[in-house]
Amino acid sequence: MEETLVFVSVGATATAEQEAFVRSIEDRLRSESLVPKTIGRNTFSADAPLKAITELMEHCAGIVVIALERSYFPAGLDKRGGPRQAGLTEVRLPTPWNHIEAAMAYTKHLPLLVIVEAGLKAEGLLEPGYDWYVQTLPLEAAALASNEFNGVLADWKEKVLVRAPAAGATAPRRPQALNPAELSIADLLGALRPVQLWSVAIALAGLLAGAFSLGARLVPPLKDPSPARSALPGPANPAAELQAGDTSGRG
Repeated sequence: MEETLVFVSVGATATAEQEAFVRSIEDRLRSESLVPKTIGRNTFSADAPLKAITELMEHCAGIVVIALERSYFPAGLDKRGGPRQAGLTEVRLPTPWNHIEAAMAYTKHLPLLVIVEAGLKAEGLLEPGYDWYVQTLPLEAAALASNEFNGVLADWKEKVLVRAPAAGATAPRRPQALNPAELSIADLLGALRPVQLWSVAIALAGLLAGAFSLGARLVPPLKDPSPARSALPGPANPAAELQAGDTSGRG
């Protein structure tokens, strides 16, 4: 079975327990012929993070969001200083990249599989009620063998495989550069965008107009082919011409 790329949104693990849980999910995906790809974990790029994420998602057919504890606050205040101020205790938050990458994937219509560590604060795109199902699981490999997880995974995988042909092959492919010397005029025009075609048309129109204007200045106007009577050659004094003819005729 051909492997399909899936984007995995997960922050850098802080404990051995978190790392083991993430590896268990990655292994489960590979057993389903799905290749997990994570920026900074198993996929690296010299581009800025958002650009690298966008490019990688173009080749993925789905996304798995693994929200793990990153920040912990024993106590705090919500809406501090306002009339609705409330106390907070034992607040646990994931990396904000979970929200960013989930939103980016949703705009690309990628199927989402959202897994949230038990005890995290449910907010943003990680709380129930959106267009995807949020599973709250303990950090145990056994949690990935439950009927609930298997059922949600199977349904998500079915949606992923529908998108897989459009996502492309297992490895990102860059478009092949075109060589203008090997293209015909029709190929060159077909490769242009509508805005570029309009620019070419306007440039050609201006070039033709300039050529006609230049030609009109360089070519002299045609003269009347019938010469005037005053220009016809003839003797200035007919009598003198007759006299000269008589003298030359003596012998």
